[in-house]
Amino acid sequence: MIRQRDNPSIAEIEPIGTDKPPANAHVSATGPARIAVLQASDAARYRELMLHAYEHAADAFTSTAQERALEPESWWVRRIADPSGLSVAFGAFEGESLVGTVALEFSSKPKTRHKALLIGMVVLAPHRGKGRARALLQAAIDHCRARGGIRVVQLTVTQGNAPAVALYQRMGFELFGTEPMAILTPEGFKAKAHMYLDLEAS
Repeated sequence: MIRQRDNPSIAEIEPIGTDKPPANAHVSATGPARIAVLQASDAARYRELMLHAYEHAADAFTSTAQERALEPESWWVRRIADPSGLSVAFGAFEGESLVGTVALEFSSKPKTRHKALLIGMVVLAPHRGKGRARALLQAAIDHCRARGGIRVVQLTVTQGNAPAVALYQRMGFELFGTEPMAILTPEGFKAKAHMYLDLEAS
């Protein structure tokens, strides 16, 4: 069950994630994580987690850590708590540490507002294997159902991330195409697998 945190002011499968956690992340917690909708007050810790992911899991993203580090605080706030309602993010918390996240983007266009785009799936390496990624995905799917008007959830996975593809397939996502040469990495071009979940069929 997803709920707003009581005090919002407290400041891929291998899920897409990082090899080591940020310096302030706790790694010893066990048991279920608390899944919550992120608030504007979470922007700083969300930024820290994502910049870490952009650096240590670079192939999973189309943007670089250097690019995102230049974004103002307002950009990060919009990503997780867009006043227009076109984006929302979820966090997996162990204690007060943000150890995982995923976000959704929605369209305002009449012809495409039946679709949601799932982005930025991150779970820190020490917290994998505990169901964090699955819980975050379920929170995103449940939000789409509750929002109404959403029929399809889409996402992309970088070539070679078989554990991520396996997780998404277990959650009901299906492959529908491959984009060749989607990103340029130090090792060369990599493709992106495109996946979708039909909410009415699942």
